[in-house]
Amino acid sequence: MLRAKIASLCLLAFGVGLAGPVQAQDCANRGTLDARYCDANRDLLADTPADAAKQKDPDTLIFSYTPVEDPSVYENVFADFLAHLSKATGKKIKWFGAESYAAQVEAMRSGRLHIAGVASGPTPFAVNLAGFVPIVAMAKKDDSIGYTLQLIVPKDSPIKSIADLKGKRVAHVAPSSNSGDTAPRILFKEKGVVPGKDYEVLYSGKHDNSIMGVVNKDYDAAPVASSVVERMADRGMFKRDDIRIVYESSPFPRTAFGLAHDLKPELQAKIKQAFLSFDFLNSALAKEFKDTKGFKELSYKDAWGDIILIQRDSGITYTQDGLSKLKGD
Repeated sequence: MLRAKIASLCLLAFGVGLAGPVQAQDCANRGTLDARYCDANRDLLADTPADAAKQKDPDTLIFSYTPVEDPSVYENVFADFLAHLSKATGKKIKWFGAESYAAQVEAMRSGRLHIAGVASGPTPFAVNLAGFVPIVAMAKKDDSIGYTLQLIVPKDSPIKSIADLKGKRVAHVAPSSNSGDTAPRILFKEKGVVPGKDYEVLYSGKHDNSIMGVVNKDYDAAPVASSVVERMADRGMFKRDDIRIVYESSPFPRTAFGLAHDLKPELQAKIKQAFLSFDFLNSALAKEFKDTKGFKELSYKDAWGDIILIQRDSGITYTQDGLSKLKGD
């Protein structure tokens, strides 16, 4: 059903703008992008400024990875890649440990963040409000870039299906999390269960909090990202048979890695090449992301179509007000 709507998505996107100050530069099209950006080629992404004076070439590039779990853990995991990125660009690289999705978006919007891995759900916020340009994602060994929403429960739980969630205490991650909130609100409703009405929604803040909360029976159930479940189990944070999966969605795209739209084109090209040329399998990243073989180029317009539709059906808007609701993530 979602796939059938994608064709109409692009037509709708080209006719809807965000509230905000009028951009001084003449802009024939910006779709859902903030008023400061243009989208002349209609790829749903902010164009690089045509004026070379507005293109940035900083001596130090700031990098951030989505705060799905403890940011300090991933600073070490990405160390090999950041060294490679520094060599490829000739720039110093500094790690920014974002504590929330909103913090990442706001940092890029203000020009304080240049390269980032942004979680699937917040990616459209970063694209529309901060000029984030997704360029690659981690590809699995089967060449896919997807993950699923998994509804998990304690192993001895009486819950066998989504219908059994009625009257229960269920951990959602945060308002902008795709698999942890927006997708289940749409997908569970289609199956006759309305989150927040048929069961109590308790925001945990992060996927790992939801998962461990189910393991420890603090929550009756939780919708979470399969990729986080797999990584935490691989690290021995819980035993796989501590939980049961009672529902699993079709795949969604994984974390988008990309850059600020206003970096110089030559620098953008070096950053992209750094991702694509990185020896992933012989790095610390391969030890953390065991199902991954490397970075793969992606099309935001194609890969994020379903997520954008889910967010719109959920009433989400890519505005400053919408962003403010991410602050508790």
